[in-house]
Amino acid sequence: MSHELGFTHFVAQVDTIGKGVLFILLLLSVASWYLIFTKWLANFLEAKRAERFLATFCQHVTVEKLGVNLQQNKPDNAFASLATEGINAMNNANRHGLQNLAAAGGMSEFMTRALRNGIDQEAVRTENGLTILATAGSASPYIGLFGTVWAIYHALVQIGVSGQGALDKVAGPVGEALIMTAIGLAVAIPAVFAYNAFNRRNRLWLMKLDAFAHDLFVMLTVGNEPLEKTKPMLRPELKSVGDAS
Repeated sequence: MSHELGFTHFVAQVDTIGKGVLFILLLLSVASWYLIFTKWLANFLEAKRAERFLATFCQHVTVEKLGVNLQQNKPDNAFASLATEGINAMNNANRHGLQNLAAAGGMSEFMTRALRNGIDQEAVRTENGLTILATAGSASPYIGLFGTVWAIYHALVQIGVSGQGALDKVAGPVGEALIMTAIGLAVAIPAVFAYNAFNRRNRLWLMKLDAFAHDLFVMLTVGNEPLEKTKPMLRPELKSVGDAS
């Protein structure tokens, strides 16, 4: 009896609707675990690259040297990309002249908009994939519940047809109902934990990027003056952000 009522037996007797529910749950589970692994690896590697970039950023004493470094090394993290955005904005401002810059609100306003735009683009990028995790975490229990209700309906039909609630008549549908519930929770729980963890990581990451933007703004507006004045403001450590992912 234990062999007959195993997991394979329950899955084999699932009807078309039940198989559709199982397929959706399986699809959400695969998508969730794929995003969990790829986003964790991407966040970990980017945190390491950003840590190295910020360590070298503190060593540059002029904007020109920073620009040369960014030209020689393609930006591979959000901090380097933001620095590139800032230097490009400064070069564009110099080319357009003071009159056009004054019409745009001045150098300070122009640089602020450019850096804020870079931060906003990074915020959008960090949100990639979180919608699927949120969907899996919130919808999977209800999809599993639908499968549970459908299986219980089959159990009631079996009881009505047989005229008795014998174990061999209802064990299959009831087991199917329990399996549907368990699978729905198994898909939802990792997705919820990952969604919360990535949200926390993104929040800390953007806080670090916003602080770096203030330091970069000072550097670009100071120009060619030594950066010793701005070094106390720099925050190169990113280990806590990498660990949070």
